[in-house]
Amino acid sequence: MMFMIIAIDGPAGAGKGTLASHLAQIYHLRHLDTGLLYRAVAFKMLQAGLKAGERQGAFEVASSLKSEDLNNPSLRDESIGNLASELSVYSEVRDSLLKFQQDFAKETSSSRRGAVLDGRDIGLVVLPEAPCKIFVTASAEVRAKRRLKELHEKGIDSIYETILEDIKVRDARDRNREVSPLRPANDAFILDTSELGINEVIEKACLFVDSRYPQAKKKA
Repeated sequence: MMFMIIAIDGPAGAGKGTLASHLAQIYHLRHLDTGLLYRAVAFKMLQAGLKAGERQGAFEVASSLKSEDLNNPSLRDESIGNLASELSVYSEVRDSLLKFQQDFAKETSSSRRGAVLDGRDIGLVVLPEAPCKIFVTASAEVRAKRRLKELHEKGIDSIYETILEDIKVRDARDRNREVSPLRPANDAFILDTSELGINEVIEKACLFVDSRYPQAKKKA
């Protein structure tokens, strides 16, 4: 059985999580949204009364993280995402979560023939040897509009300008951090989703995956 590894990176709101989920279904792969790891650390820190600046506390929480911690629906809250972005600059937190991600990618099962991981440093740090790397991107303005629509559909009142500013701040933090800054791997397929619908995004991604795993299309 062919074993596939797909590494997907990109900034917040570009659509990497949605794409990863679809590719996992199409190619029968296990899926890990690695951003949830940092969100889970942020959530558990808030529960413990810890603040973002408490690096030792963040490390201890990250070291004790379990798979079931990723199932909390509250991890998707905007405030959790912002705190998770702050914690992601800590090298000790990233190092602690690295093994979790790499172990997930190596796991096998009778029904799944590999894994797709999406995040900020999958192709460069977590799985640098992955044959298939995709960097999903979109303009900050498009990503802010998508996020605003998503929040409104959930009945959450938000302001476009505020969301856009949050995205720009998070982008700057992710791209300029000393440890694992957000950038595409040299061999990554750059997929700009700004002007694409989800079906077009999936089609382009599948063409690239099939080019890296020629047998995959026949077995999908």
